[in-house]
Amino acid sequence: MDERKKLGLGSGVAVCMGLIVATSCLVSLGQGVGLAGKGFILPLAIVVVLNSFIALSFAELHRMMPNVTGGLGQYVLVGLGPWASIVSNISAYVITMIFAMAVEVSMCGIVLNNLIPAVPPVVFSLLILLALLAVNLFGIDLFAKVQNVTVILLIGSMAALGFLSVLKLGSGAPILPGTQSPAPMQTTGELISLSAIAFWLFIGVEFIIPVAKDLRNPGRNVLLSMVIALVVLFVVQAVLGSGMTNYVELDTLSGSDMPHIIFAENLLGRGGQVWMAIVTMLASVSSLNTVMPSTGRILQGMADENMVPAIFKKLNRRNVPWVGMLLLVVADVVMIVTGYVNSSGLINLILAGSCFWLSSYVLTHLNVLMLRKRYPNANRNKKLVFAGIPQIIGIFGNIYMIWNISSDMESRLMIYKVFVALFVLLALYAFVWARGVQKVNPFKPTYIGRMNIEKGAAPEPRTSL
Repeated sequence: MDERKKLGLGSGVAVCMGLIVATSCLVSLGQGVGLAGKGFILPLAIVVVLNSFIALSFAELHRMMPNVTGGLGQYVLVGLGPWASIVSNISAYVITMIFAMAVEVSMCGIVLNNLIPAVPPVVFSLLILLALLAVNLFGIDLFAKVQNVTVILLIGSMAALGFLSVLKLGSGAPILPGTQSPAPMQTTGELISLSAIAFWLFIGVEFIIPVAKDLRNPGRNVLLSMVIALVVLFVVQAVLGSGMTNYVELDTLSGSDMPHIIFAENLLGRGGQVWMAIVTMLASVSSLNTVMPSTGRILQGMADENMVPAIFKKLNRRNVPWVGMLLLVVADVVMIVTGYVNSSGLINLILAGSCFWLSSYVLTHLNVLMLRKRYPNANRNKKLVFAGIPQIIGIFGNIYMIWNISSDMESRLMIYKVFVALFVLLALYAFVWARGVQKVNPFKPTYIGRMNIEKGAAPEPRTSL
């Protein structure tokens, strides 16, 4: 690719923010603030630190294997073998993304329908989904232009709404001092337990990896893009969350399915409702515009390693892996048209998929530790190793998130049941595919040299562990 067509640091940050800032995140922010008030800033800060650790791990893995396109799947292939690679990648970045995209675009359709009742929400959802598929079929250049504009407008709007509400400059009447309802969760232990909710406000920063080849100076910009995105989002969401407490009762925020819409209406009336509807649409566009190309490239990378059917390697004339993107869109169209996306059980499926995502983060940290042992001379930034402390903290932190996936024990058990059921199905597929199609040992790690095409890029493994 011509250097002028490469993505700069700003585009890298936009890609990192693209999946993170979703409509569901605006909902989670409002509900989290409703439970903890301004104290919700503490779990936000904890999660930023934990996700900075995952950024360190992904940046190190990318530096070791700069030529891969599949990200996590190929990293796990080197660290733990094909079975773990197939299970982790399909669960975290295909199944979870199908459900998340469907919910995201459906919520956007509902919000837009409230503004224009004559158009059914399903029509809005399908138009957005198909329009973004068309954009991404044109390749990385158009993708970057749409992503940059979308993220600038989105973050700018969130920051503006946050500062207006914090400074009490809205046209609506702010809550009088001393009259705000008390936060139901105030102790340090209770606030820390809300990290599981706060986690969804920063998840997905590693989606920079599948487009890392299109970055200028990826050795520096991969990690820098992730860290900058996390810090900027923390500041914006902390300000916006604090501002919500000035215009909405906490019990209203915690009990609403659309707390961000209530906040905007209380802040600026009808104009605020319209503004937040635009923010919601931008959030959906940003999220979907990140997921589509990244998941397509992840499946392409898996196909390169013969972990999924070879059809996912197909490219159009703009070098876009279109089959994976089409799979996501077709699955979401079916869910939207049939109304399945609105079923009450879908949230449990999404959270079960999120358990897989968190599990993939645990595997990522384990990979880093294992590959440091197996390939001590591999290319990595020795200044960022920190004796493995970020990885160890990250492993325990993500396990804690899985344990606190839901505050309701009955819902938690249901989520675990779905999680286990999906895991068993994927485990069987991965074992049969590795044995029957790949003809390999499902649990034998691949030599890192297969992931590094350039001469001299692959270090020799340590023979004794």
